[in-house]
Amino acid sequence: MEQQRGMTHAPGGGRAVWRALGYLRRYRGETVGAFVALLLASGANLAAPQMVRLAVDEGLSRGALSVVRAAVAGLVGIALVRGLFNFLQGYLAERASQGVAFDLRNALFARLQRLSFSYHDQAQTGQLLTRLTNDVDQVRAFVGGGVVQVVASLLMVVGCSGLLFLTHPLLALAALGTIAPVLWVLRQFMGRISPMFGKVQATLGRLNSVLQESLRGIRVVRAFSGEGREAARYGRFNEEFLEHNLQLIRIISSHFPRVGLFANLGTWVVVGLGGWLIFHERLSVGELLAFNSYLGFLFMPLVSLGFLAAQMSRAGVSAVRIFELLDTAVEVVDRPGARALPALSGRVELRDVHFRYAGGEREILRGVSFEVEPGQLVAILGTTGSGKSTLINLIPRFYDVTAGAVLLDGHDVREVTLASLRSQVGIVLQDAMLFSGTLRENIAYGRPEATLEEVQAAARAAQAEEFIAALPQGYDTVVGERGVGLSGGQRQRVAIARALLTQPRLLILDDSTSAVDARTEAEIRRALDALMRSTRSTAIVIAQRLSTVRDAHLVIVLDEGRVAAQGRHEELLATSALYNEILGSQLQPDSVEAA
Repeated sequence: MEQQRGMTHAPGGGRAVWRALGYLRRYRGETVGAFVALLLASGANLAAPQMVRLAVDEGLSRGALSVVRAAVAGLVGIALVRGLFNFLQGYLAERASQGVAFDLRNALFARLQRLSFSYHDQAQTGQLLTRLTNDVDQVRAFVGGGVVQVVASLLMVVGCSGLLFLTHPLLALAALGTIAPVLWVLRQFMGRISPMFGKVQATLGRLNSVLQESLRGIRVVRAFSGEGREAARYGRFNEEFLEHNLQLIRIISSHFPRVGLFANLGTWVVVGLGGWLIFHERLSVGELLAFNSYLGFLFMPLVSLGFLAAQMSRAGVSAVRIFELLDTAVEVVDRPGARALPALSGRVELRDVHFRYAGGEREILRGVSFEVEPGQLVAILGTTGSGKSTLINLIPRFYDVTAGAVLLDGHDVREVTLASLRSQVGIVLQDAMLFSGTLRENIAYGRPEATLEEVQAAARAAQAEEFIAALPQGYDTVVGERGVGLSGGQRQRVAIARALLTQPRLLILDDSTSAVDARTEAEIRRALDALMRSTRSTAIVIAQRLSTVRDAHLVIVLDEGRVAAQGRHEELLATSALYNEILGSQLQPDSVEAA
């Protein structure tokens, strides 16, 4: 099972299951009702053999038809009572278990939403999906039916054992002697089955990861004719998953026939010794029948406990995986005493910033320092891997600096609340991620209460209004998962409109116009200029076009995690060889039409 950075030491399966049972506290009524119904159903089960004994010994042997009728009526009544309370027990237990699953899924999703970027950089999506689906379902199955069945089985074992001794102590000792081999077989079974469940869940997670990657990258797969390779890769993990499940079946099929053998041995002992006692008038036929019924009742819960032990083991493995995720530390959190960030004027300062990714040996940023004044447009350029995207991710505090400080209007971003910080920073990431829903909902994601007129104004500023108006349903057009159905440039413009709608005082654009043509990029730039003039917003842009750096108030040139040069375009042309090299190799020239 994979180990994720930040996870606390995983508790044992038993402790994890016990912790999962704590979620039943919210469903005390259903839980108590299920156990009461279970007690009554178990009592009805234990009363049934006494009706048989009464019918044989007091009715049939003496020719008392009324006694037989009374015993039959008693059996019918017991069956009705047992059916009613079994239904109540199953219904209430399932309601409680579904509630536990509901709470676990919500808790897991909430935790995933809060976990730091550093966790998601390393986590596999398929593994996370397995925890929210299959692992939760395994815990739900045991918490709902398993726990109740364990209690029912234990009650039946205790009750049947007591009634066996009450019926005939000598016969009870002989019968219980055959149980010792059953317990030995079940102990062996548990020792072999528990590790297998961990392998099954881990393999299922890897299988889901391969599936998720293949579906997400289906266009790349098709483009490089990789269908056969992906099918083979999925097949390898699927074969491993099949083999682990077959091993589980082999373990079960090799142990439980032996349990059945020893159970039959107990029946042979009871019939043989019981028959001898009947012939010597030390036991009645009705008592023997009742005794044999109780012995069957005793073996059935023992076999059930074996299966339930396996189910508990599987639930324990899943519970460990669930609580590993729930206990994962959130690295970027509000510090004690963090205060709300006042309304920004837009001044940004990076002071000797160092940064290293979790688990990485190389520093991505090494002593980066610069200042940005309110209302300025700042263009960031750099060689490949110089830390451009990393730098802008530190400003809204997606990561915390390893050393140094990021300051907004003089406030260290680590000393203010995350909500107040990110509510004043608009960011458009390189991957223009859209959600399934309407275009209006996507644009208004940061301000769900925004009016249609405000949404349209943001779309107009992002040069998205024209293509949205041409769609059949306009702003009510539903886009597919991750914006399927829109071009890359259209997705980027919607993402820019989403950021503009929040009216940020600081706007960060991470290569966000790379998928639009030069004319559209120029129109977006004019809209951003108007926004910056009207609100004095500060904009930090990872530049892809010459016009961006030419118009910028400040250009930052990064090289191997350091600031190699900074200044205006004309200054850097005259003083920085690296800047000139980047201009010639990386930036896209403006088209004649855009100019």
